[in-house]
Amino acid sequence: MNDKKIKNIIIIILIPLCIALGVIIFKDRKYNLISMIIAILSCIPIFLTFEKGETSTRRIVIIAVMIAISVAGRVAFTALQGFKPVAAIVIITAIYLGAEAGFLTGSMSAIISNIYFGQGPWTPCQMFSWGMIGFIAGLPFMQKLLLKNRVVLSIYGIFSGIIFSLIMDIWTTLSIDGIYNMKRYMAAVATSFPFMAIYAISNVVFLMLALKPFGEKLERIKIKYGI
Repeated sequence: MNDKKIKNIIIIILIPLCIALGVIIFKDRKYNLISMIIAILSCIPIFLTFEKGETSTRRIVIIAVMIAISVAGRVAFTALQGFKPVAAIVIITAIYLGAEAGFLTGSMSAIISNIYFGQGPWTPCQMFSWGMIGFIAGLPFMQKLLLKNRVVLSIYGIFSGIIFSLIMDIWTTLSIDGIYNMKRYMAAVATSFPFMAIYAISNVVFLMLALKPFGEKLERIKIKYGI
């Protein structure tokens, strides 16, 4: 099995299974353990590329800096409910550094920023949601689309806000008694719609403001250090 398949299995299959294990089997009581497992799994794709020489120490440092900016941005906008730059920073990281970097930035942004906001059974789901937003944005064909067309980038920002909210609503539904109920899920979606709208709009705003300054710096660093 090649490294690409291993990465996809970890991100698309193993991490969701960990979340399901935490919600259904452990009834959300082992969320700290599940969060740490997801954090470790999130690092494996990057470590695989590091071992093959595809990832340098400089690239890891840049990813760490982007995670720090994402966390700081979430904390800075604490007063504005739902209006956060996390997804935008994750998307920009993915566009310039790839899918694995995008997933790692998203997942680690959630667990680290929740040191301030509070860890809870929602943390693993947040890690996966933001991680997948970065993973999809970092796929080669998506990188080209998002960089070339601001309209497509804006649409993806809106899509990211909707997807994040919908995935979190799945956790809300399952967290009640571990059973998925469509009526309960639709009620959760309806209740969270204002948050979804605000978050989708904030993604577009932050993407439009941050893409050029962050993109120029990341591109310059990539060229200068051959990343």
